[in-house]
Amino acid sequence: MENAFFTYFILFLTFGWAQGRLVRVPNGPLVSVVGQRVSIRCTVSDYEGPREQDFDWTVLRGADSLQVISTFDPAYSDRSLQGRVDSGDISMERINDNTVELRIRNLKATDSAIYRCSTPSTDSVIRGNYEDEVQLKVIADSLKVSPVAPPAVVPEGGRISLRCTATVDSAEHTSLSVAWSVRKGTSLEAILTFGPERAVTTGTGYRKRYADGGLRLGLPGGGAYDLVLTEALPADQGVYVCTAKQSVPEQGGVWQEILQRSVDMGEVRVTPTSQSLTVAVGANRTLSVDDTLNLTCSVAADGLAALGLEVTWLVGSAPGGGPTDSRVLARVSRDGVVTGASDLVGVRRVGAGVFTLVIRGVSKSDSGQYSCRVSAWIRQSGGEWYQAAEKTSNPATVLVTMLEPEFKVTLRSVVTPQASGDPTELECRVTDALRLQDGRLGVSWRYTETTPADQPTSARAIAAVDEQGNLQPGDEYRQRAEKGLLALSRVKPDTFRLRLLHTQDSDVGQYSCAVSVWTRQRDGGWAKGKEVQSNPISISWIHKDPSLSVSAQPLREASSGGSTFEMGCQATAENLLDPGYSVLIRVEEAAGGKARKILSLSRDSVLKLEEWDELGRLDSVVLEKTGPAAFRFRLYGAQVSDRGSYSCEVTAWAPGAGNTWTKAVSAVSNKVQISFADTGPAFNVSIQPAVTSVLPGETAKIECVVSALGVSPKAGDVAYEVRWLQSRVLSLDRPAPLVSVDRWGVVRRGPLNGSSSDCSLEQTDERTFALRVHGARDADAGEYQCAVTPWLRAPAGTWTSARELTSARVFLSVTFTLWDTLKLPLLYGVGASLVAGGLSILLGFACAQWCCRNTKHTPRSRNGLMDLEMD
Repeated sequence: MENAFFTYFILFLTFGWAQGRLVRVPNGPLVSVVGQRVSIRCTVSDYEGPREQDFDWTVLRGADSLQVISTFDPAYSDRSLQGRVDSGDISMERINDNTVELRIRNLKATDSAIYRCSTPSTDSVIRGNYEDEVQLKVIADSLKVSPVAPPAVVPEGGRISLRCTATVDSAEHTSLSVAWSVRKGTSLEAILTFGPERAVTTGTGYRKRYADGGLRLGLPGGGAYDLVLTEALPADQGVYVCTAKQSVPEQGGVWQEILQRSVDMGEVRVTPTSQSLTVAVGANRTLSVDDTLNLTCSVAADGLAALGLEVTWLVGSAPGGGPTDSRVLARVSRDGVVTGASDLVGVRRVGAGVFTLVIRGVSKSDSGQYSCRVSAWIRQSGGEWYQAAEKTSNPATVLVTMLEPEFKVTLRSVVTPQASGDPTELECRVTDALRLQDGRLGVSWRYTETTPADQPTSARAIAAVDEQGNLQPGDEYRQRAEKGLLALSRVKPDTFRLRLLHTQDSDVGQYSCAVSVWTRQRDGGWAKGKEVQSNPISISWIHKDPSLSVSAQPLREASSGGSTFEMGCQATAENLLDPGYSVLIRVEEAAGGKARKILSLSRDSVLKLEEWDELGRLDSVVLEKTGPAAFRFRLYGAQVSDRGSYSCEVTAWAPGAGNTWTKAVSAVSNKVQISFADTGPAFNVSIQPAVTSVLPGETAKIECVVSALGVSPKAGDVAYEVRWLQSRVLSLDRPAPLVSVDRWGVVRRGPLNGSSSDCSLEQTDERTFALRVHGARDADAGEYQCAVTPWLRAPAGTWTSARELTSARVFLSVTFTLWDTLKLPLLYGVGASLVAGGLSILLGFACAQWCCRNTKHTPRSRNGLMDLEMD
């Protein structure tokens, strides 16, 4: 066991400590070409001494050894090499402290040798290696590159063929690779590299193109290499360069390039299809109806055979019109599919870039601007198509002529209005018609407002009838046409009429008609041809102001109280067209007095009570419309208070535009009287206050007494409605209702009752009514009066009311006495003071006895001085 350990220890000392300095140069042999530069690196490691080491290079040719260059001794170089060292052809560059490179700028065939790198020892113990060597082989330059100039100009979509011949003759094992690139400005863009070892590498922008087959590599042999760009793009324009590279293998299967030679193949310009594409259509044509139109579209472009052409024929109605106002007539796709053709319209391709359009049996509607729009498409290697260009030819004018029809148009008034609201009828007639053939007639009516001579005028379209007989009203007359107030008709094939059922003031002016001829087109439609306008005709009348008269007559007279009164009103309007009426019934209770409004009926038959507010009689008045201008007023249960002069106030309304109505004129009828005699007893009313002054909180009582004069009615044949009114102190307003009781005994409170004391009503006997004000307050002071309305029952059982009777006013005051006002506050104050004083005395005594008493006795000190000091 001890022998084994000793053996291991000796081996460790031998191999572990004997490694020492290590000098390394590249593994050889190194191969390079005459005229090229070479660099041989030398590195030292695991040394002692200074960090920066010195190096010596020596070349060995057989048994001869020549010193080349040293970092320590400037005179180290052999005399045969000193000139090359001085010129810099041979140099040594320090990379870092322990690495240098021997560089030969221009190799010569004689430079083939073994190169040794050595380092002087700086170690304390010599161990390791102090030199290393490598063989350099310099071969002859046999690389030759000769390109074939590509075409200088290539159309878009064409082929760019790039041929480059490269050869090399060397006894050493080398590999040849060829690369193509294109120079665009100052940048060089790699396209494809072939080699070494037949490997293919594509540039970044050409990978998809190569995968799709747009880049094709050809090897015809004999040192020739071909690269073909099958579909040239405008971006392919530039100077193409061919580069040949000679490489030698290194360890690990890596190829090291030793020689490269580039040659410009030539500049290639790619002509965009948009620049070379030209489209032309034949010259202008003039044809007659039913002739055949032949137009040719000629297309020319560089590389036309490689283009897919899509041809569209356009026709525009306006001379000089562009594509925006043209319509598509027919189309031929790039696959030869034709769309839009028919028996009369044909499109076909007759040659390379030549397309024809044939229209048989042309009509006048075929006149227009014909143009040919061509889209050029290029197919890529992957099968996709892209549109390279599109152009539209200059239009060719095609004019189809025919003999225009001849005719005249006359306009006359069949019905002339004499006033606003009268009908108007105009007749437009075609005469002396020639060459109309199978055409149809259409008419349009126009209106021009009559203006002063120095004012501009403009015609407005009223309505038109097209070739199909369809009515097309103008914007300002559409509503009248929808309501049937405007009518157009064709009474004969050559005669048209316009009728305004109700002529308005705004219709005064000049009218004219224009008749147009429509001819059938090839597509079945109709085209508008010649149009002839009539002379204008004026429509006017003498303006008359509207007038209205109203007559009223009694239909049923009120002969006694409780009977029914009926009155009829008839309105008669002149110079108004279809007026509407509203009516108001009024009554004058005294001759020359103020008229009171009873109720009204609006133009839309809405009934409204105006100043008729008698409770219990709201439905006693009726107003209804019995005819277009006739109305009937009915009053049920006429009372004595209803006597007076009744009349009708009628307002006439004129219709306007947009369902609007305008007030035209108003009139009042004659008066119809209700004047039956009052045969009942006469009544009187008086007020009797029990007291005129009360104290606050007391109850005031006021009595209202009704007395009857003449024959007194029976107790069950008379009833009374009593209202109490109050006028407050310093108030300038009219007396306001306080409380009331109707003849049925129903009590109603007035608006003042909410701010006054509680009130109560009591009927103490048949004709005496008492008002009590409970808990009088300041607000109850003022003037009081009562209003009584007697109701009498007739033998027939109907009730009639007499006139309302109002009593005189009585003043009620709420007084205040000084002692009565102050005694209670004074009494309350004195009592509160006595109670507070007694409580204060008891509280002080309690505090003195129990809270502030000293229970401990302290004897007086005999030391007078101390007491004095304490005091």
